[in-house]
Amino acid sequence: MLPRPTIDSKLPSPTETPLLAVTYTTKPFGFAVTRISTGDVLFNSTPPASGDLEPLFNPLVFKDQYIELSTQLPKSTTLFGLGESTRPDGLKLKKGKNYTLWTTDIAALFADIDLYGAWPFYIEVRDAGVSHGVLLLNSNGMEVSYGEEFLTYRVIGGVLDFYFFPGPSPLDVVDQYTQLVGRPAAQPYWAFGFHQCRWGYKNVTIVKTVVENFKKAGIPLDTMWNDIDYSDRYLDFTHDEERFPLKEWRAFVDELHANDQHYVILVDPGIGSAYNDYKTYSRGLEQDIFLKTENGEPYLGQVWPGPVVYPDFLNPNATLWWTNEVQLFHDQIPFDGMWIDMNEVSNFCTGTYCTWNGTILGGVTECYLQCTDTHTKYDDPPFKINHFGTLESLGHLTASMTAKHFDGTLEYDAHSLYGLAESIATKKALTTVRKKRPFLLSRSTFVASGAHTAHWTGDNKATYNDIAYSIVSVMNSGMAGIPMVGADICGFYDMASDDLCSRWIQTGAFHPFSRAHSSRDNAPKEFYLFKKVTASAKKALGLKYQLLPYYYTLNWEAHTKGYPMVRPLFMAFPTDPKTLDVSYQFLVGNHILVSPVFTENATSVEAYIPKGTWYNMFDFSQIVSKGEKFTLQAPWDVINVHVHEGAIIPMQESALTSAAVRKTPFTLLIPLPNSDSVSSSASGYLFLDDGEEIDMTLSAGQSTLVTFEALVDRRKNGTITSHVEHGEYAMKEGWIVDRVVILGLDSALSFFHVNQKANARVKVLQNDQKLELSGLRIPLGEDFQIDWTYE
Repeated sequence: MLPRPTIDSKLPSPTETPLLAVTYTTKPFGFAVTRISTGDVLFNSTPPASGDLEPLFNPLVFKDQYIELSTQLPKSTTLFGLGESTRPDGLKLKKGKNYTLWTTDIAALFADIDLYGAWPFYIEVRDAGVSHGVLLLNSNGMEVSYGEEFLTYRVIGGVLDFYFFPGPSPLDVVDQYTQLVGRPAAQPYWAFGFHQCRWGYKNVTIVKTVVENFKKAGIPLDTMWNDIDYSDRYLDFTHDEERFPLKEWRAFVDELHANDQHYVILVDPGIGSAYNDYKTYSRGLEQDIFLKTENGEPYLGQVWPGPVVYPDFLNPNATLWWTNEVQLFHDQIPFDGMWIDMNEVSNFCTGTYCTWNGTILGGVTECYLQCTDTHTKYDDPPFKINHFGTLESLGHLTASMTAKHFDGTLEYDAHSLYGLAESIATKKALTTVRKKRPFLLSRSTFVASGAHTAHWTGDNKATYNDIAYSIVSVMNSGMAGIPMVGADICGFYDMASDDLCSRWIQTGAFHPFSRAHSSRDNAPKEFYLFKKVTASAKKALGLKYQLLPYYYTLNWEAHTKGYPMVRPLFMAFPTDPKTLDVSYQFLVGNHILVSPVFTENATSVEAYIPKGTWYNMFDFSQIVSKGEKFTLQAPWDVINVHVHEGAIIPMQESALTSAAVRKTPFTLLIPLPNSDSVSSSASGYLFLDDGEEIDMTLSAGQSTLVTFEALVDRRKNGTITSHVEHGEYAMKEGWIVDRVVILGLDSALSFFHVNQKANARVKVLQNDQKLELSGLRIPLGEDFQIDWTYE
């Protein structure tokens, strides 16, 4: 499930000098991990004596259901990670807090409580930005306490399986970490477009109308989603023939595909067990793939269909059964992706053993099964983690901890792996059935989940605070190796005002996964229903769609290096200590800075701008920063997105679908520093393939990689060059670079050449430190060079 490949990037082979050293003591037992080059101790579990000779923390405790281990920390260090939870304190971990890791079905609107994912991994940043990472590879429940000078793990089972990642930069840490747990899954191109969903689209006519209204409003839409509304009696892989008649439903999906749009459906892991005519359940029984009670019967729970049983996705036969169910349903409705929800796993009942009296009450969230809660040592272990924030039993509203997997493994040990296991099975099923790059979205995650699935931050609320929370949650997910992530734009719960929803799309548009989703308990919130939201969506998504080549290249970078697509500022500017305190701005890659508004009635935003020259992506206005805060004007229709000097950003023209964007010419945006320096440079790269090939690799005829460089002497001349690997694919697609925009040039050109030839067709526009060359029509799949000199 979680591979342990050889780690080679940034780490020595056995013949090279090691980067880390391990030492230990025996009385008391403790071990230390040291960076050899500096002697810096990264992890030390030996208890130090305080002033009164009492240790600051306990030595190692190792019992059957309790393990305690601490490490010393420098006072000046900064920690990030240890998710998943909603964090009002911001991005960095806060001293004096406990972090509970246990996958839990609880709304993300509740702060500082164990949430859907369990990520026992942290990144520590020390002086000058030197960083390392620590992973405790253990799926049992745990509390991690962050003290003034120490970090303490209290784990209720398993073993101490630690991995240390020496960095030394934050991005190096994530690179090394994802080599171990798995590189993030390649995402299809269309997944970076906008997605629309709602729990409460009651019939296919409503869904069709929503798609039509997006088009009428001129708002981009790549993917339409359906929550559980489409199903018959809330049963997976079924449809309600009255509300979603198969012929009409299939015609709708075919029309989406004809318009280069896509369709995603929801499935829950709970398989209804109350209906004799439900073949998915009967086939699962025949193949014996459900979680079991201690006496060998399928473990019974309750979710939306009423009584349910749960697939044991650790059982290899469960993947075969799941793949068959996906195939049978896909033969009826050719969906493009799957949304796997409630996989912590969720249960409306609590009990070691449950029965039912034959009454079926689908859609009822109150438990009506007859359950026995025996308070076993697994459901109520000797040490209680702060489950639900109220010290609930581990089996509270989930499968019992005594439930068994096919090999005898207790749910007590495997609980937090359920979402990961289902993601692995679903990815295999989608790949087998569609024979294209799979897209799936999972609510519950573990440290390796990013290698298989996208993620969203869960059931939030329509408040300005929740916008802020979403920014932090998205960055935390990326650092945990799950970079394809976003939040429910405009909030899942409660009604959003025009102003609030407008601000949210101005933020959420720039997350890798951008989806609006809301509850049936609210009035509809589709963007086109609100004047300001419509304008903001068109503006924000318009820029996002122009940047799709850049996002897709970040997808390639995430898949090959593990880097978060949306990342905290300290990852790009690790030597700037001020970036460690920035929680509510984010970078797209290393070069594009988004500074959202998340305060009601605000008309400006206080933003930290790292050192250098930054250009507004909408009007190219300029900020020159020494590494300081600026007050940026932000009336309701202004979105502060800036690009940093030294980048070359590949862009295309905006359109209503990502497929339409792919048919447009390319622009290269090149921001240069505004400085007294005579010479300056910029660089960037672009990865292209068909966006759906299963393997995202650089290979002849299947993909193209283009590297761009610019060198400018402000008194004499400038050059832009490209280097192409496997250009055949780009040539086949007919892509061209038609426009180059250089920011920060204030000298007039005397002449320019393209590939050493003058080109009279090219239009030259130069004003206000901006040089624009258009009509270039340079084939993207061939090396090129643009030269110019000044008057």
